[in-house]
Amino acid sequence: MRLLILGGTWFLGRTLAEQAVRQQWQVTTFSRGRNGHDVPGTVAIRGDRNREADLVALASAGRWDAVVDTSGYSPEMVAVSAAALRPVSDHYVYLSTVNAYRGWPDEPLKDDSPIFDAADAVGSERVDAGKGSSVAYGPLKAACEMAAECHFANHDCLVLRPGVVLGPYEYVGRLPWLLARMRKGGPVLAAGDPSRLIQPVDVRDLAEFILLGISNRLSGSMNVTAPIGHSSYGELLSACNEVTGNRAELVWVSEQWLSEQDVKPWTEIPLWRMSPGAWAVSSDRAVSAGLICRSLGETVADTWEWLGHEQPIPHQRASEIGIDSAKERRLLAAWNNSGARR
Repeated sequence: MRLLILGGTWFLGRTLAEQAVRQQWQVTTFSRGRNGHDVPGTVAIRGDRNREADLVALASAGRWDAVVDTSGYSPEMVAVSAAALRPVSDHYVYLSTVNAYRGWPDEPLKDDSPIFDAADAVGSERVDAGKGSSVAYGPLKAACEMAAECHFANHDCLVLRPGVVLGPYEYVGRLPWLLARMRKGGPVLAAGDPSRLIQPVDVRDLAEFILLGISNRLSGSMNVTAPIGHSSYGELLSACNEVTGNRAELVWVSEQWLSEQDVKPWTEIPLWRMSPGAWAVSSDRAVSAGLICRSLGETVADTWEWLGHEQPIPHQRASEIGIDSAKERRLLAAWNNSGARR
């Protein structure tokens, strides 16, 4: 199988390239080469997908059974890329996000829940996905889906909508920060109810499903999350504590109390979110098509092992993750003195 990855050197793209090479696929990656890691066994082509001449040169480099777009963040970028590659590829896989749904994260989602339409993305084209708000990010990704489907219609386009993706090579920094905090030890601020269900998907399981989707010529759109009930927030934090030596004492603090203390969900306390739909995403289509999700404990352990020999690639989004240690101490002291501690 001949595969082209638009990206292929960071997180999902790198993982996908490694798994495809192990399955003896012929893998080409297309990136600017400024960051990341070229995977041994791949053919790395340098270029900027915002430059038409670079896309023309890419298209002349070969024919592929499938293209996987892991790096398309504006509809113009995706449209130009899909148009240039349509003559040399039979299948386009676009990596979108659950943010493309109108109802996320406020309501439970299914594979056919309504997404934003093209009008919602007007005026958002210049918003950087790493810096812009989720309000802009969602409409842009929905518009990107439409751009891909415009050029790879019928049964030639597969749109995948992951939720949170964790695992080795993560650059956003959520799981690496949690692991580092647990390794530091002492009282750790833990938000809300430890039994709250969460649905992160391991990057390797997502990559494996992409390859399965290509092999089986899947099309249409589908969510890619761990099944509802797969794991809990308490299991995540406990696993982080266990693999780092059980140095931490988890102090579970009321969500309502935290929300009154100017604590930012999702960023200051990674993966803590109170919105009712944040972890209520059905991935029935993907599960029916063969998605298999490993345990969250395995994801945590393997990420910790990876961090032992390689540091994450610096990324602007990582600077937003984690609570200041002084603020954490102040909050823990205030919680202990509030009389509300369970």
